[in-house]
Amino acid sequence: MGGKPKIAIATGDPAGIGPEISLKAALDPKVRAVCDPIVVSDLRVLDRHAKACGIKVELRGVKRIGEAQWSGAQINVLDCALPYAAAIDLGTNSADAGRAIIAFAGAAVKAARAGEVDAVAAAPQNETSIALAGIPFDGHPSFVARETGTDVDDVYLMLCFGERRIVHATLHTSVREAIGMITRERVIKVIHTADRALRQLGIARPRIGVSGLNPHAGEDGLFGREEIEIIRPAIDTAAAEGIAVSGPIGADILFHKQGYDAFVVMLHDQGHIAAKLVAPNATAAMTIGTPILFASVAHGSAHDIAGKGIANPAAMIEAIMQLAKARRG
Repeated sequence: MGGKPKIAIATGDPAGIGPEISLKAALDPKVRAVCDPIVVSDLRVLDRHAKACGIKVELRGVKRIGEAQWSGAQINVLDCALPYAAAIDLGTNSADAGRAIIAFAGAAVKAARAGEVDAVAAAPQNETSIALAGIPFDGHPSFVARETGTDVDDVYLMLCFGERRIVHATLHTSVREAIGMITRERVIKVIHTADRALRQLGIARPRIGVSGLNPHAGEDGLFGREEIEIIRPAIDTAAAEGIAVSGPIGADILFHKQGYDAFVVMLHDQGHIAAKLVAPNATAAMTIGTPILFASVAHGSAHDIAGKGIANPAAMIEAIMQLAKARRG
């Protein structure tokens, strides 16, 4: 595609802040400067949230991406009309909300697979509502993997805030199960996937730091042998294959290290705690390893402030900016 990238914005949970931050992001001058946004949702849901939140906007519904026009101030909406969506109570969990979340995200991913948009940014989902709908879901990375026919084991999450990037070797699973999943092959694979993603972001020679699993990265076997038997050999293999990677580094000091373009961590909380402390409302969550560009926000659907007009769109804007950067890269 020529010109600015077209980025689909799936509005996430209709009972939460997703529609609000999607509209705010699509109207943001920084976003409009780097891409042509098209919101993927039910028009009536968006109209309801715009009125409740005091957002003055002209919504232009289209049935196909090719009908969208970006010459004016209006927001293009790929209208996924759902008969029940506009009646969903704000601030509540429901099966209808769960079905809507998946419908909006699925339509956006379908458009990306067809080449109608360059990337997808997703507002926060609500796993409780999705579960009430009886839909299997354990996070956006595995969802995008299934939607694109990609092996779930080849897809990873990369948290992005500013110039900081954190890639997770394991994600939404128990700590006991996650430890069992950390194999030499998996660590090599996540290092390679991180390297490719960084190059896609325009970094010609990425440098990657890898965390340990145990306290103090095992302290030479004193606190565990995973670093000696799994993580260090994986790093050595990736380095021999030409990737600029080093470690293992203790997770408690990892993010103080300078000169790295990304860090690979072993467990969900090793990355998420750092990101949510440093950038609690401005972290984008990129799915890497699939054939499409996809990012979401790293916060929840905030039912307590839904429809109040006070939701911060910073993370949504960050997700879109990261996608635009990847498209340029």
